[in-house]
Amino acid sequence: MAATSQSAELFNDYDGFVAKFEPKRTTDDCYTPPLVYGAVLDWASREYGLDGREIVRPFFPGGDYERHPYPEGCAVVDNPPFSILARIVRFYLSLGIDFLLFAPALTVFGLLRQDGVCAVCAGAAVEYENGAQVNTSFVTNMDGWRARSAPDLNEAVARAVEETRGQSSRSLPRYEYPDEVLTAARLNYMSNHGTDFRVGPGDFERISAMDAQRPHGKSVFGGGLLLSERAAEERAAA
Repeated sequence: MAATSQSAELFNDYDGFVAKFEPKRTTDDCYTPPLVYGAVLDWASREYGLDGREIVRPFFPGGDYERHPYPEGCAVVDNPPFSILARIVRFYLSLGIDFLLFAPALTVFGLLRQDGVCAVCAGAAVEYENGAQVNTSFVTNMDGWRARSAPDLNEAVARAVEETRGQSSRSLPRYEYPDEVLTAARLNYMSNHGTDFRVGPGDFERISAMDAQRPHGKSVFGGGLLLSERAAEERAAA
């Protein structure tokens, strides 16, 4: 029973533990950062005069682009599954639906097998929400050219990627453990750096989270020890 209790306490950061075993998503999951999508849409609106037209995003987890309702005069601006991109392009061309679609930068020319499309080679280094970093270009049927660069689109996406990274780093809570809180990670660090430090049986209480962590639903991964004043002073000295 004691072993079971210890195991439960060891993995008190359950969400963090389970996240390690989630399957890695691919670009087909289309989790495009909102700022990146906004930058692409703003560029497309200026370049192709989309203001006033309904913009459709049929590609989302569980979505079916072939059965999606497309209002008359709409335009699709979205990040589709790259694995079936050629089929998607053929579908929109057959229905006469305008589109600007994200595409893999290195293979976008393969889509030029279809008449009436343009490869917009923006070469934008996009970091998607699943962590995948993909060099991204675009394909559209709203451009009179067959292949082109787009330096202004590249710059707009780059700014959006940097802003997204900045927001992510600001949103992650950072915890500084005081001297009276000891974790297994800290003891391991001491061992790696030649520091001998020991805690006696009457010099601690076990804790699962700090007060600053509780509002975020977080905890001390693996649990921690709240040291006595004497032990905390010894740890600070060590």
